[in-house]
Amino acid sequence: MPSINPGLEFESKFLENVFINPACIDKISQEIIDKINDASFFGENDRNKIDWILLAIKLIDLTTLGGDDSRTNVSRLCHTAVNPIPKSLQVIAKSKFAAFEDIKCAAVCVYPACVAFVSETLALVDPEQRRPNIAAVATGFPTGLFGLDSRLEEIRFACREGANEIDIVIQRHLVLSGQWRQLYDEIRRCKETCAEFGACMKTILSTGELGSLSNVYKASMIAMMAGSDFIKTSTGKEGVNATLTLNFGMIECLWLKRLSGGSVKVGLKPAGGLKTSKHAFQWMYLVQSHLGADWLNPSLFRIGASSLLDDLLNELSCDLRGRNVNATDYLEQ
Repeated sequence: MPSINPGLEFESKFLENVFINPACIDKISQEIIDKINDASFFGENDRNKIDWILLAIKLIDLTTLGGDDSRTNVSRLCHTAVNPIPKSLQVIAKSKFAAFEDIKCAAVCVYPACVAFVSETLALVDPEQRRPNIAAVATGFPTGLFGLDSRLEEIRFACREGANEIDIVIQRHLVLSGQWRQLYDEIRRCKETCAEFGACMKTILSTGELGSLSNVYKASMIAMMAGSDFIKTSTGKEGVNATLTLNFGMIECLWLKRLSGGSVKVGLKPAGGLKTSKHAFQWMYLVQSHLGADWLNPSLFRIGASSLLDDLLNELSCDLRGRNVNATDYLEQ
């Protein structure tokens, strides 16, 4: 996916007079959770559960970030991303829905050293349109506590290996100490390096380690100013990850940017702890209700996950044939 946000010059005025009401955000978040838990959610306004399951699958950055990642498990993940729905389920879906189309996950996300495995596997996929994007975490993931030159070189390495999307991490101490200009400059340098290769840049804020909701808002604003194409909640390694309450400030930043009439939209990627279909639906509804239905596509909204797909497939299987997916469903994959 290409880069879309050229960024803006640093403006401290966007960080002034920030006030976030935690009680209000808690209330909104709980209302969303309750709404998704309500059996009547699907059926309102012709909302269809199977459509939402299929859309959620298309939004996934299918991820493996284990210390034991290898060519074998990464290649397997790639094949899953290309064909996330078992053929047995596809047959049933096509028999019931004439408009059913084969779908793929949005991207495969790995460490830089595994990008070559992804590139080699996806190069065999034909046609090219069936290939997911190749995303790599970089800049000293998950802590970011490395020198800037080495972080930038890691971006270059991942791009040379074949990544067209880079998920960078920030140094959280810059947020905690209010060093906003330095944070902007470092993200800007990362963006310039991604731009050398035409790569999309997602900036991971690690919101669970930023200390306050106002810091989440300010860090989001800095990341957008500096040219981030997506702002991303978490590495998945923090104690608190993609909760609605903690990350609502990111939505507010995107909402304000939209109200300002800017021609460039910045995407959102929640990640970390998103394991069930209800988690996915909560974020999808939040995005739809606050940013608009046009945000619910892979160019503006991604879900970073490793095990979420399994739960979505179980939900799909239950809706189509009344039972969970089992090992025999994958025999023809």
